[in-house]
Amino acid sequence: MHAATDRDHLPPYTLLFDGDCAVCDRTVTWLLARDPSGVLAYAPLQGPTATAIRDRHPEWPANLDSLVLVIQGEDGERVLFYSTAVLTAVGNLAGFLPFVCRTLLWIPAPLRDPFYRGFARVRYSIFGKLDTCRLPMPGEAERFYA
Repeated sequence: MHAATDRDHLPPYTLLFDGDCAVCDRTVTWLLARDPSGVLAYAPLQGPTATAIRDRHPEWPANLDSLVLVIQGEDGERVLFYSTAVLTAVGNLAGFLPFVCRTLLWIPAPLRDPFYRGFARVRYSIFGKLDTCRLPMPGEAERFYA
């Protein structure tokens, strides 16, 4: 793993995840298995990469309880939160489920996000916390940032 503290060193799509969250860990593992071409990169919200991104974005919600998708584009760096982050991340993959996710993005975020945020509030009590942050498996390290 390596840290990327400026946007020039980040790939086009980086998913920031809660390194203590069992659901986030399973989500990253699920995404890695369905993304053999390496569209998505990953970094824990507790690491220096996420801290640098957070510092660049005043729109970052206080007490954020969400996966975050960071998109590097010609027009700059964008951050997506809550259901929009998850649906866009999965929507960048191939297959039927990504098509469904892209379709769900047509539903306005204020209608989608309460479900996401409600689940985020109870995920630790249902699925627990991890004692350690996820370590990349062999062949995955180049897709992980600290």
